[in-house]
Amino acid sequence: MQRRSFLKVTALSATAAFVSAGCKTITEPSPKSGLSIAPKSFELEETTLPQIQHSLEKGKYSSVKLAKIYLERIQEIDKRGPALNSVLELNPDAMAIATALDKERQTKGPRSPLHGIPVLIKDNIDTRDRMTTTAGSLALEGSIALKDSGVARRLKEAGMVILGKTNLSEWANFRGTRSTSGWSGRGGQTRNPYALDRNPSGSSSGSAVAVSANLCPVAVGTETDGSILSPSSFNGIVGIKPTVGLISRAGIIPISHTQDTAGPMARTVADAAMLLGILAGPDPADLATTPAAQNAHRTYTQFLDPNGLKGARIGVARKLFGTSKPVEKILNELLEQMKKEGAIVVDPADLPTTGKFGNNEFQVMLYEFKAGLNAYLASLGPNAPVKTLKDVIEFNERQRDKELQWFGQEDLTMAEEKGPLTDEPYLKALETCARLSRKEGIDAIMDKHQLDALVAPTTGPAHVTDYLYGDRGSGGSTWPAAVAGYPSITVPAGFVLGLPVGISFFGRAWSEPKLVQIAYSFEQATLVRKKPGFRSTVQA
Repeated sequence: MQRRSFLKVTALSATAAFVSAGCKTITEPSPKSGLSIAPKSFELEETTLPQIQHSLEKGKYSSVKLAKIYLERIQEIDKRGPALNSVLELNPDAMAIATALDKERQTKGPRSPLHGIPVLIKDNIDTRDRMTTTAGSLALEGSIALKDSGVARRLKEAGMVILGKTNLSEWANFRGTRSTSGWSGRGGQTRNPYALDRNPSGSSSGSAVAVSANLCPVAVGTETDGSILSPSSFNGIVGIKPTVGLISRAGIIPISHTQDTAGPMARTVADAAMLLGILAGPDPADLATTPAAQNAHRTYTQFLDPNGLKGARIGVARKLFGTSKPVEKILNELLEQMKKEGAIVVDPADLPTTGKFGNNEFQVMLYEFKAGLNAYLASLGPNAPVKTLKDVIEFNERQRDKELQWFGQEDLTMAEEKGPLTDEPYLKALETCARLSRKEGIDAIMDKHQLDALVAPTTGPAHVTDYLYGDRGSGGSTWPAAVAGYPSITVPAGFVLGLPVGISFFGRAWSEPKLVQIAYSFEQATLVRKKPGFRSTVQA
């Protein structure tokens, strides 16, 4: 079960006009909008965070110039040209923030290694500014949070420029049984930059597409099960789903408090590791982050070892390979490459509980979504557009022509029927998920073979976006780490008909340092990523 993301877009007439105007809704581009138009060359194409950092230090760029360049790129690529539709709303104060950060760099020095660098965040992450937070739903249109989320606070404290919010599968793809990833009532459909008729996956669709298409250096997504990893795989980037509790979830529109987490999305492992260090750490507003005081690292770049595969014991989770034969072929070749780099590959190393979870994960989500969403809506205060999950369902019924035009809200109605978190069916499902995914699952197989990580294809290649039948694919490996609340990293692994596929390394709780080490070594040995070509369909 992969939970995808939401979407809305804000219009840029021109950068200057945008900056002075406040938040503006960007309407979905017409399907005819330049599907065959190749974008012009971009001066920051595939530029890494260390390269941007160096340019800022040397005065080649200012934060103002960086923000302006990326805003113009969004206008050209996201709103015109290929019309990717990945950015839902732009920050009307972005240029003013960049100006202040430039002055601060000159007078006090940088706050962090990412001072003055632009970032986009998913539109289910609260910011206390003039931007809204809606999870892509028209029911929350106009909703402005009373305070920053833990994620937004850390980004601001690091001196990053939040350029705007990205599109996602509405309600993080926890709405209907035949949902289409990358679509939301607010913003419409996000498109895959490698083939515009293909799906971007989700729910962090916009964050993945924006990073892949060089609309920003890095972005933040969120995941319950697959919502960072799957779109990262579909769009040829690196995504890190950390241990639940490493990054604060306070101020993020929830699905499941046992599985939800935010995480970095980037074009390289090094960039993702840099952003992870900014985001990680305890937050009194999220008690799940208490263990992060002992387990978080101020910087994860210290674990970037090009020889990290040497001696690493990696188990191959064959039962998670899905049904795509081309993907299986790619993975088998990469396993041989890992052996050449000195890895000790245990093949197979399948989780003994694969196939035994039944419907328990979904039942946990239904209970926790109702409780979590009602609590979140209450936190918005008396001016909240909707007050409860029941209000959201009723709003959607009133706005059927806009909200329910492509698929329904079965997940919402099933969640509304659930009782409190003290119900015996919930407690039993929760215990079953924790036991099968951790002690009898990931921990068991890693103990048995003394493994440093498990590996499997993240997903198959992107499917065609289809509003009739919804999402479909060839399988994915995101669920074990998702249900366990354990970390996983996806890295570009290869291409099928020009469409990216990723490889996931996952392991025990708080094993981000080892996973970063292995993923970085793999990346440096293979260097698979290629920038997208914005084709109208797959290459033959």
